[in-house]
Amino acid sequence: MTTRVDKQPSTTRRMIWMIVSVVLLIAVIAGIKVLLVVRMIRSMPQPAPATVSTVKASEQSWQPLLSAVGTLRAARGAELAMDVAGLVTAVTLKSGEDVKQGQPLLQLRDGDDVALLQQLQANAQLSKITLERARQQLAAQAISQAGYDSAAADFKARQAAVAQQTVVVSKKQLRAPFAGRAGIITTSPGDYLSAGTAVVTLQQLDPLLVDFFVPQSELGRLQVGQVVHLSLDAYAGRQFSGRLSAISPRVDSSTRNVQVEATVPNHDQALTPGMFANVSVEVGRQQQRLTLPQAAIVYNPYGDTVYVVQPSKGKDAKGAALPPTVQQAFVTTGATRGDQVAIVKGISAGTEVVSSGQIKLKNGAPIAIDNSVQPADSANPTPQEH
Repeated sequence: MTTRVDKQPSTTRRMIWMIVSVVLLIAVIAGIKVLLVVRMIRSMPQPAPATVSTVKASEQSWQPLLSAVGTLRAARGAELAMDVAGLVTAVTLKSGEDVKQGQPLLQLRDGDDVALLQQLQANAQLSKITLERARQQLAAQAISQAGYDSAAADFKARQAAVAQQTVVVSKKQLRAPFAGRAGIITTSPGDYLSAGTAVVTLQQLDPLLVDFFVPQSELGRLQVGQVVHLSLDAYAGRQFSGRLSAISPRVDSSTRNVQVEATVPNHDQALTPGMFANVSVEVGRQQQRLTLPQAAIVYNPYGDTVYVVQPSKGKDAKGAALPPTVQQAFVTTGATRGDQVAIVKGISAGTEVVSSGQIKLKNGAPIAIDNSVQPADSANPTPQEH
């Protein structure tokens, strides 16, 4: 016979039914919410395509260059000074004047020295006449060989005295040791100069030399005779060319750099010793390289990328053509040249990539192309002031 307790459902079964009911209720509510969110998203207006500029990767002639910063110096340069002390009687040099080799620049008082030189020259002339007379007497056996030898020695001694005094007189005059341009001279007639006092600087301005340093790892790419290009802030837009003339046989043990020297013609004397210059050495032959503006590259720690333009596909609900989209592509970059960078791997010639506006993009993002303004893409950029 069934008891009353057996007819009542167990507590466990009632708990299970309650939990199932709650879960079903929650699922229904969540489903309704999801449907509402989906409808809301679909009803929201689509964002407008991001406006970007684009450029096509193209192959260009690329001259490999080795860049450095150098200092110009004169092929010949000296601080001119007097060997002896004295009173200045004449200054024939003007500041900044171009002088020729041997041109007199400054004169010290030399009256006493010139008078002594004239006296010694007269004595030497008399000794020469005496020697000639002794030669004739020796031929006639009127004097001994010893008498003739004494006259010859006296003549040589007086010649040496004349030569010595000539040097003393020449030291009282400052002459240009080579052709060049003089600096600022502040000495005036009446000044007293001590021996060794610098009077004026003289610099040979054509040609000029430029010294620069390169890492030892680049030494194998350098050869004497390679073309060198110089650019200076003082002459924006102008380039000076020369030739590599010497490579130091020693590597600096502290910096591991090698000193290099180049010779640059300076016919118009626009360049001045002591100026800094950006130096580029043509190393190797010209090559064809795939290039892009540096602004088109997105540099990331995990790799460099570009956004490749994908053509429009299909139409929207209203029948209008869909905008083009972008796809991120990894690239391997090479050397840089001005505003350009060489692309070693990743894309091919003719590929259209985004050149500006990448910060707003992601894979598959629609874009609107506006190429009215393009980023810099010059192999030899020059500073611009606006």
